[in-house]
Amino acid sequence: MTRFWKVAALMAGSAALLTACGGTTPPGPAAGLQAQARKAPAPAPTRDPILFVHGYNSSGSVWTTMVGNFKRDGWTDAGLFAWSYDTRQSNAVTADLIRQKVDEILTQTGAARVDVITHSMGGLSSRYYLKNLGGDVKVDAWVSLGGPNHGTDFALACLDASCVEMRQGSSFLTALNSPDETPGVSRYGTWWSPCDEIINPDQSVLLSGAANTQTACLTHSQLYQSSTVYAQVRDFVNR
Repeated sequence: MTRFWKVAALMAGSAALLTACGGTTPPGPAAGLQAQARKAPAPAPTRDPILFVHGYNSSGSVWTTMVGNFKRDGWTDAGLFAWSYDTRQSNAVTADLIRQKVDEILTQTGAARVDVITHSMGGLSSRYYLKNLGGDVKVDAWVSLGGPNHGTDFALACLDASCVEMRQGSSFLTALNSPDETPGVSRYGTWWSPCDEIINPDQSVLLSGAANTQTACLTHSQLYQSSTVYAQVRDFVNR
């Protein structure tokens, strides 16, 4: 075989091999779509992030049990925020801090709204945020565990600004509860115990327009530790 025919045969064989392997086919529309998909931003979270707001003379550490329960049920650390604040200041001041915290969470997670779970006095500052600082459009579900929503005799024993606001008939509570106790588009849920030693009267927790749930005979602190209450709260926020 002459040199010409050897080269021609070699070139023909190489072309056939490359064609069989797809080596000579330029990237088509499907390949372009695959490349775009790899560069697409991550989808928005399917669950709302949760901000936990503790009560008077407490801290975010009280939520350890409930946060652990949420994590076992599929939530992640990236969507659970157990936050601490100075409980002596007015609940109106704390409400503005909640506003800032919620905005930070929404920016950090890319979520459109948050859920807020509160214990005791934490319900008052967060309600103020929903009512007066535009929070209702950023909060999907709001939860009060043993909140002094209509005051408590316990507050007669302390003199901090926030504590005075928890007294029955205080100007703070009068304004917060008038004319609508559950304003805006957020979903409101309360849990109250007939054995709560801190909230007196016990039914101070209930709000008109909210889903109000009576628990078993639980102490004030057991409200955020009870597995039964947790399951009910989880189902409420995850609707």
